[in-house]
This record gives sequence, structure tokens and C-alpha cells, in this order.
Amino acid sequence: MSGSIACVGIGMTLGAHICPISKSYIEQADVVFSAVSHGITELWLQEMHPDVRSLQKYYQEGKSRQITYNEMVDAMMTEVRAGKKVAGAFYGHPGVFAQAPHKSIAMAKAEGFPAKMVPGISAEDCLIADLGIDPGRFGCQQFETSQFMFYKRLYDPSCYLILWQIGLAGDKSLSKFSTGAAHRQVLVELLAEKYPLEHQVILYEAAVLPIDKIRIETLSLSELVTADIHMHTTLVIPPSQKMQLNKELVARLAEIEQELAQ
Repeated sequence: MSGSIACVGIGMTLGAHICPISKSYIEQADVVFSAVSHGITELWLQEMHPDVRSLQKYYQEGKSRQITYNEMVDAMMTEVRAGKKVAGAFYGHPGVFAQAPHKSIAMAKAEGFPAKMVPGISAEDCLIADLGIDPGRFGCQQFETSQFMFYKRLYDPSCYLILWQIGLAGDKSLSKFSTGAAHRQVLVELLAEKYPLEHQVILYEAAVLPIDKIRIETLSLSELVTADIHMHTTLVIPPSQKMQLNKELVARLAEIEQELAQ
């Protein structure tokens, strides 16, 4: 069986983030499937390959995204089974907030086809660079917003909290492109259990085109309800408390060091 699939990341900013190996997979493929929402990015991919097929057409308002993802996988796997070298080009990192790459790679491997994923610069990477956050300083927790709301997640207000896809906060249907202020009010009330309403939070959006401006908007937690939110908006909540020293454990470690020094 000569078919194969490689799901590659093209990064967040057009043309600036793609690595040589991802570019090579795109150029050497028999067919390229693109999961990019911007027409200019689609044209850029077409400069690298004559047969670029958009996966965006499977998205529709009111249609479950689970159905959409399955259709994307079917489209790519049909070509793999036909003996084609397939490249799937995905925004950012193909393994982050993207079901179709994971599922298609797992399916291809189960059927005996070569399959791999090539990482790309993700929205998280851009966020860390643009906001000047070091996850190792205070620690960092991150969740998809609706999952964070639906389940009783344990989180620590002494570290950074990152909530992805807040534009879809509280959506259980998987068929909407956005939710509204009423859903965000529920999110704010949940966060208010650990954060003061006046705590300063950040709305972040990475640059997709080189001419785009990075969005870094600081506002209070209470203002989140009426803020201008898009599908690609990310909520970043800086620590609101200091880290609490585990005195007993630190003392125990000091005793161990003393014993080793003797």
C-alpha cells in the first residue's frame, strides 16, 4: 500500500512560522488538504502545490462539529486508501484543538499506512511570546472553556489560567460558531468563586497575517460579560494569589540535605 498521510502545522502567522519539513511534505504530496479559515492562506498554500482542497467547506452553522471532523477524516483517508501521498495543512499545531489530524493519523496507522504529525508554532507559543509569560515562573493551567464549565476542574489561582475558545463558552451542541453574554455570565460567576470580580484579565488574539495587530486587551473579570469576543479569542487570567510554601515538605528536604552532607 503506497498511500500515506502527514498532518503538518503551518504555524499561526502566514508564511512566517512554517518549518522546512512541513513545507517539504506539502510540496511533495499528491494532494494537500487545508484547514485554514483565511482565503489568503489558502492562496499561499496553492503557490506550493497545485492540488489544494479546503476542509473548511465541511463547517456549517447548526451542523455538529463532530460530523464535520468525521467528514474531514473521510476526505483525507479516501485519498490515502487510493494510494496517494496526502498532506493535511493545519493552522498552528495540528495536534492542538484539532480532532481530524489525530483521528486520521490513528486510522491510517490502524490500516497499515505510514502516518505522522509534524508540529507547528501554536497559539500557545505565540501567547507566551507576545504576553511575556514564562509558564515555569508561577505555573500554568489551561482548559477548553466549555469543558472547564461543564466539569468540576481543580485549578490554582496562584498560577496562570488560560481558557481557550471563550467565544464558544457553554456550548454543548457543537453546532454554534459563538455564544453570548448570558453564557459568559455563567463563566464569570464560576471564576468569581476564586477570583475577585475586579481582578485584571487579558483577552488575547494572535496575528494570522503579517499585517494583523496582536490583540492584548486588559479588563476586569466582571467586564468579560460584555467584551468583544471572537472564536479565536483566548482568556488569560494572571495569578491572583501568592504561592503558598509547603513548609513541612521543605523542612523534610532540608533534613535530607543535612544527612547527605555528613
